[in-house]
Amino acid sequence: MSGILFLCIHNAGRSQMAAGFARELSGDKVLILSGGSEPADKINSVAVEVMREIGIDISSYVPQKYNDELLNAVDVVVTMGCGDTCPYIPGKRYVDWPLDDPKGQPLDEVRRIRDEIKNRVTELLAQL
Repeated sequence: MSGILFLCIHNAGRSQMAAGFARELSGDKVLILSGGSEPADKINSVAVEVMREIGIDISSYVPQKYNDELLNAVDVVVTMGCGDTCPYIPGKRYVDWPLDDPKGQPLDEVRRIRDEIKNRVTELLAQL
């Protein structure tokens, strides 16, 4: 089974929305994980709200720090704004998505970020 790890700094917004889309769109055919370099205490409530608007519930997701176990379990690592704090392991496919951080953004901006993430996840899954 192929696997994707979505990484951002706080694992509270972008990476959690990406994981939500990937789980929904892959139909359990791909292992989906997410993590952060500096995990937040809880998921971004606006990210939860905009995902709920389209029928995807990410409210039970919990931010977590990435670790070697997560990295070794996947084929593809998608980074989103974590720069040098994101890990690099030779042999993995890395994709960087320069997405705005939804933290502190108005609802319409978070919706735009959500929609961009959906498009990117859809493209990535088609490549696997």
